[in-house]
Amino acid sequence: MLKHIILFISLSCFAMFVHAQRPPIKAVSKETEKIEKRNKINAMIRNEEEGIPAFEKHANFSFKSNHDGYGILFEKGKMKTPYKSSIFQFEFGEKHHPKEEKQSSSEFTNSGFAIFGRPFVFGKQNIFYQLKLGAGQQRLIGGKGNKNGVAVYAIAVAGFSAGLARPYYMEFSAPGGTEKIKFTEAKRSTFLSADRIIGGTGLQRGWNEMKFTPGAYAKGGLRFDWARFNQVVSAIEVGFGFDYYAQKIVQMVDNPGKSFFPTGSIGLVFGNRK
Repeated sequence: MLKHIILFISLSCFAMFVHAQRPPIKAVSKETEKIEKRNKINAMIRNEEEGIPAFEKHANFSFKSNHDGYGILFEKGKMKTPYKSSIFQFEFGEKHHPKEEKQSSSEFTNSGFAIFGRPFVFGKQNIFYQLKLGAGQQRLIGGKGNKNGVAVYAIAVAGFSAGLARPYYMEFSAPGGTEKIKFTEAKRSTFLSADRIIGGTGLQRGWNEMKFTPGAYAKGGLRFDWARFNQVVSAIEVGFGFDYYAQKIVQMVDNPGKSFFPTGSIGLVFGNRK
């Protein structure tokens, strides 16, 4: 029995000694990952020098804040050379008129509390949406020598733009209740009666009355990608573009419609490369 105890203690001490001589598993694993990543990037750089793209394709989503609205964009890209890709984009957005001002109606109860109605835009005639389908190129113009630094891409895209004007409805007080109406010349006096406005109707109405206007668009920009050799895309894009439509699109009452819409934007881009 004593021999077994001595043998057990000896083996335990030996195991503790061996374990103490080894570096922590997590530390080894982390260092191994860094080496593997560095070797992978070095291999990509060598391939690019020989004309082989680091990745074959990418798929990105982008949320854009325009100076006159917003946009959501999906992009597919295929690399032609290490520094040039063909890209295809689908975008949906809404454009606001410079004179739009969102506000709320309010009334006071007997107890003195204010009740605010649904937000609305006084004098708004149509909500203007855009659906765009385009193709173009992405070119690397900065950061070629960075192993995993910021890459700067130039983007150029052009294509078809569908202008969609949805009538804007508001809810008004009326004898015996309320009414929800859009702007027409017959309803002009009611529609522009600020003291009768209860609020907007949101997304409830006007979809079956939407009018389509064909057009075209073109845009250019710069995309700043934080790590071009990573599979995950994380970038910021700034750009400028314009849309031209076959017919003038009216957005506000008593304001002339427009066919030409210039747009400046900044967007957050995320996705992956393969």
